[in-house]
Amino acid sequence: MRLGILSDTHDELERTQIAVGLLREAGAETLIHCGDLASPAIVAVISVLPSWFVFGNHDSDMVPHLERAATEFGVDCLGWGGVIEVVGVRIGVSHGHMRGDVRRVLAAQPDYFLSGHSHIAADVVDGGVRRINPGALHRADAFTVALLNTGNGELQFLPVPG
Repeated sequence: MRLGILSDTHDELERTQIAVGLLREAGAETLIHCGDLASPAIVAVISVLPSWFVFGNHDSDMVPHLERAATEFGVDCLGWGGVIEVVGVRIGVSHGHMRGDVRRVLAAQPDYFLSGHSHIAADVVDGGVRRINPGALHRADAFTVALLNTGNGELQFLPVPG
């Protein structure tokens, strides 16, 4: 399964549309947004594939609107963090700004932990869990998203035009 991973879109609608197009062209079968959507319109953009998202620190005032958009567009909202299973692989997702949520998600022992918040792309193994941050589509030196092949662990960071 190829997961398209994005984060920190901060209502950058056009750039998010471009990013989702790039992920689909690269073979993404599902999308996971790691928070800071900042607009229900972003939920609509990611709904073109089966999708999940979590809230980020810039989503606090938008929670009811994002939940409503999730229902309207058929996207799964994981709240402030959660774990999903995709073809036998456990994926933990949290924005990363709240230590309690990160600890709770990591306590579920996912195979991968996806997060955002820093606006810096990263791929590290910590405590036996591979942690991936796809980067950001707002306020970043380079705009990036990521594509993870859960079958072989291959990860690609895709540059998104600014």
